[in-house]
Amino acid sequence: MTPPWNVEGRYRNWQSLCNNLRAGILMQLALTYDMRAPSFGAPARELYAAALDQVAWADALGFDVIGLGEHHASPDGYNPSPLVLAAAMGARTKRILLRTSVALVPLYDPVKLIEDAAVTQLATGGRLLFGIGGGYRPAEFEMFGRRLEDRWRAVGDFVRLARLAWRGEPFTWQGRRMLVTPVPDPPPPILLGGSTPAAARRAARIADGWFPPLDARLWTPYRDACSALGKPDPGPYPKQGPIFLWVSKDPERDWKRLLPHALHQLRSYAEWTIEAFGRAAGPYAAGITADAVEQSGAYRVLTPEQTIALAESLGEDGVLYLSPLLAGIAPRLADGMLALFEREVHPHLPR
Repeated sequence: MTPPWNVEGRYRNWQSLCNNLRAGILMQLALTYDMRAPSFGAPARELYAAALDQVAWADALGFDVIGLGEHHASPDGYNPSPLVLAAAMGARTKRILLRTSVALVPLYDPVKLIEDAAVTQLATGGRLLFGIGGGYRPAEFEMFGRRLEDRWRAVGDFVRLARLAWRGEPFTWQGRRMLVTPVPDPPPPILLGGSTPAAARRAARIADGWFPPLDARLWTPYRDACSALGKPDPGPYPKQGPIFLWVSKDPERDWKRLLPHALHQLRSYAEWTIEAFGRAAGPYAAGITADAVEQSGAYRVLTPEQTIALAESLGEDGVLYLSPLLAGIAPRLADGMLALFEREVHPHLPR
């Protein structure tokens, strides 16, 4: 698989991962965290402590990437500070990459965000994958006093400013004298996220890569735009595992335990799309029910043997996600699942 990122030789750890993917010698393993703590789940203080322990485990086992989202004004405490958490996780790990998925650029002072990303990159030994996006929730933009309609202009301006700032030289920006220090070495790759073909094409134009979408249809406009711009062909769409995967010796029992957490996540996203677009959007817009979620294939509870079969179906260049604390899942349950994954799944993966 040709790496879908214009790394230009600047990103040592990121380059290594891309090279391994291109050579087809590993399946990418990812841990994702939303840090939601709904009232029926584990409290936030337990979830954050567990997440730090889990990423240390994942780093030692050989996982590749940690994904950290960002949202604000969420009653369940969805993580609003992915760079802060990335830095904390970096202190507990040595090699795993730390990806913001995504930092909502329009809500920040751009210079401060560029400084914070530089410090995170230095503090983690160059392991930051700086995923950024424009956001979509009106409540978040109101909270920060920003205009939703300005978001993509803000994203474009931010990328241009970051490129200048991370040179470590004085420059002028919009009439202001600038010198941003410390200088990250190397600068973190900027990956652009989004949910439309326009966002995919924008990633090809201005970013170092496209945050791989779960919607395979968005890969084609990204790939076409790279070709039109004379950039390396990112290759076929990397096959993705389900957005939530749980390994279990008793899937029926554990599905019942986990279903409230999955439903909470989905209903929250549905509420946000109604807020943003006036209607529920996404795969469950017609109704979020337990049967619909179970039949969708996006949330799966599998035996170790079924998990191995799933991994084999994705192939050596696939991506397998684990979200052990999704929407407040109890750490004791999550840790038991991860131990089962280590014993009975990991040794059999195409690594």
